[in-house]
Amino acid sequence: MSKWNLVIKVGRCENCQNCVIAARDEHVGNDFPGYAAPASPNADSPVRILRRVQGDSHMVETTYLPVMCNHCDDAPCMRVGGSAIRKRADGIVIIDPDKARGRKDIVKSCPYKAIVWNEELQVPQTWIFDAHLLDQGWPRPRCQQSCPTDVFETVKLDDAAMAEKARREGLKVLRPNLGTKPRVWYSDLERWETCFIGGSVSAQMGEVVECVTNAVVALYVGNQKVGETVSDGFGDFRFGGLAKGSGLYRVEIRHDLGNAWRNCELDESVYLGEFRLVQSTNGVGVA
Repeated sequence: MSKWNLVIKVGRCENCQNCVIAARDEHVGNDFPGYAAPASPNADSPVRILRRVQGDSHMVETTYLPVMCNHCDDAPCMRVGGSAIRKRADGIVIIDPDKARGRKDIVKSCPYKAIVWNEELQVPQTWIFDAHLLDQGWPRPRCQQSCPTDVFETVKLDDAAMAEKARREGLKVLRPNLGTKPRVWYSDLERWETCFIGGSVSAQMGEVVECVTNAVVALYVGNQKVGETVSDGFGDFRFGGLAKGSGLYRVEIRHDLGNAWRNCELDESVYLGEFRLVQSTNGVGVA
């Protein structure tokens, strides 16, 4: 049977908050019996956007990550909520607004923090995949409808076809170690999970310091080269896709104008600043 899935394209999110506003607009003050009670205007939104800022100086990368109910096939909230939570045949998880009344423990059961507490009505609430709209024939939820940068893609496929799509497109889920089998997938999740090492190459040209283009930049762990690139038109270089806290690296730069190297301990993404090329008799300069 075909089931609903949502694909989130991480690199396209610009934090416009349209999806957050659309979710609140749909539910605040609106009662959808059997799906959700009216959302509280004072409660946290069940759709939120996390932010990660990496780097320093002019080499800064900001990544935004939309997070909401993952509609897991093995949902922790269902194990805690019992009859108050049901999973539909099409994959959507619904928290019953009547049976879940007073069940604040359901909020704490979600490892993705995607369930919010409606203090006024004393009921846990989450993003219901706009099931009430899909059941009326809508082809997509409002988060996708309202997004100007095409972050969201609604997909209805059977499990085998969805697994093949995920393999083909490199889609990943949040915190796969939990084994919850989410139905919300992410493309380009590496932007959120990995780090980079960057820097800028320059050289003294008479009275002026100039950017150096096409300097060969190598990245080492111990004596093993793990990456190589060249500086761009602004003298900048960058190595991405590195694991957080992955230890000690060495950057070596070579060019006809001189050489440079530097060690760095990678805890989070780092911009190493300027590497000033230095001519050296032994072939390696330090800057």
